[in-house]
Amino acid sequence: MRRRERQVRNMRSAAVVGLTVVGMVGGIAGARLERGVADDGPNEAAVASSSETVVSTYETPSGSARPVGSELIARTRSEDGSPVCGLGRAFHEGRRAALLAELGDEVFVIRGLDEPRDYLKFYQDKNFWYLTGIDSPGAALVLDGRTDEEFLFLPRHDPFKEQWDGEIWDVDDAWVGELTGFEDRRPREELESFLAERLAERPPVRIVRTPWVALAGGTDMASPHERRQAADPFDGRPSREKRLEEELESRYGVECADASRLLAKLRIVKEPEEIEAMRRAARVGSAAIAEAIRCTAPERGEWELEALMSFMHERYGAAGPAYSAICASGPNNNVLHYFHSSRRMHAGELLLVDYGPDVDHYTTDITRTWPVSGKFDERQRKLYDIVLEAQQAGIAAAKPGNGMGDVGAAIQAVFERHGVQGMVRHAPTHYIGLEVHDVGVRGPFRPGMTLAIEPGLYDDENGFGIRIEDVVLITDDGCEILTREGLPVDAEGIEALAAEAGLLDR
Repeated sequence: MRRRERQVRNMRSAAVVGLTVVGMVGGIAGARLERGVADDGPNEAAVASSSETVVSTYETPSGSARPVGSELIARTRSEDGSPVCGLGRAFHEGRRAALLAELGDEVFVIRGLDEPRDYLKFYQDKNFWYLTGIDSPGAALVLDGRTDEEFLFLPRHDPFKEQWDGEIWDVDDAWVGELTGFEDRRPREELESFLAERLAERPPVRIVRTPWVALAGGTDMASPHERRQAADPFDGRPSREKRLEEELESRYGVECADASRLLAKLRIVKEPEEIEAMRRAARVGSAAIAEAIRCTAPERGEWELEALMSFMHERYGAAGPAYSAICASGPNNNVLHYFHSSRRMHAGELLLVDYGPDVDHYTTDITRTWPVSGKFDERQRKLYDIVLEAQQAGIAAAKPGNGMGDVGAAIQAVFERHGVQGMVRHAPTHYIGLEVHDVGVRGPFRPGMTLAIEPGLYDDENGFGIRIEDVVLITDDGCEILTREGLPVDAEGIEALAAEAGLLDR
């Protein structure tokens, strides 16, 4: 079946180069990892400029709007419980068509994740989901660039298992073809014999060498983990991806190459559907942190606010966290990856919260710092205003033609002018998308790219730190801030929000 006639949306001719990703969770540590990305190339992205309002609001006594009710923001949760194909059939078909156009005469093989090994909900590998929209275990995908054919492999129907787990996508489900666009669907058990036939002429094969990433995951965390595991003398297991490569080469005599950079090339500039998903994630994350600001009070536990924000995320349909919550009070402000949430807050301290949800497989990354007692003291306010000034300078530099270095330089210039550069501990920006540290470019920004801008200062002498972080979308003439709907960033706005009653005060 020929498929070249499909419309291939937003294909790029950019050459592929390496990207240095700086940061860990929330982009706040100095780790470096080479990942596949594309350098600058022609931009054809259609950047959505607005989105419908999907959260009803009511007015609080002070007049600020607050989301209420059980309105579902996420699109990948159907309210009647029926299966959903990710961001829609057209989006995922377009992504496959774009990858097929890049393959030439190569064959691409990728396996989705299997059932979880614990009592948790299944969550699909990001790359597999990107190409298929399938959030169900045991699937595999083969794309043949020689014939423009695509083949989906699914488990056979297991009524006993579905009695326990509910609907599992299987090869006998007739609705799968209409929902996803896959016309050729085969039992997973036939994958081995299918590949023996399909690879008989030993075509070049593409697989994804970067490790799988699911909920709250990231390549910059998974890759070092896989290397440590492989090097451990009492473990030594290769990664799942390495094992697939070894089996393909040994069984079928083919030579495998990495498709990670081809996928990165597609993911760099976000499609309109992706941008809207990121808007939804930003809306949910902003509402959660705004509620945490309202509910902060002396002697309240960090864990209470983490639980509150997690509730807010899932209330509006998030799959879960984009990364573990950083809910850091007092001296914990200065611990960049403080994940414990085990301390009670005290009057006069600051609370630094860095937390965002995963909504429809897309992440957001938001940080606010605010006074536990509701009012900044003089020293806290001085540093807060410097960090905000630096962030605003970085946001102003986030526009087409500039790059990460320009954003960082703008932020650094503010810190140097105020003489506080010695309090800087981390890089101030990173790309974001399917992963909290998504693929990006060495080169100029283009419309449709998304990044987080997060300057911070950490005052060890006075025992507190301040970080402010927002996600921005590069537009034709600048950028749009996605993470400020109902969530103030100026000190006065934060103090006013802190004065309102919150859910934990009822």
